Amino acid sequence: QVQLVESEGGLVQAGGSLRLSCAASGNIFSSDILGWYRQAPGKQRELVATITSRDRTNYADSVKGRFTISRDNAKNTIYLQMNSLKPEDTAVYYCNLYRTYYLSYWGQGTQVTVSS
Repeated sequence: QVQLVESEGGLVQAGGSLRLSCAASGNIFSSDILGWYRQAPGKQRELVATITSRDRTNYADSVKGRFTISRDNAKNTIYLQMNSLKPEDTAVYYCNLYRTYYLSYWGQGTQVTVSS
């Protein structure tokens, strides 16, 4: 039903910026919630940010003020602008579409590495 195609991550210096994108194809509903998750080595996957079709957003405390999630409903694409990156942000970042309690879609994940 839905496919999520993420941009590639990359390697950046601490304090630098990256912008991730995720294009969703298929039938996207206005009730769908799009978001970004990340998983660092040895840690559980954690929510980074979510956004609704009405641009309501939520952020993890660890990224609040540094990351910005946005959504282009016409393109069915979400973005994650990451500024002031820290080594602790190093993780595999995953795009997610939440439809129901029983149905979510995931992107393939992309590596973001922040060097000191």
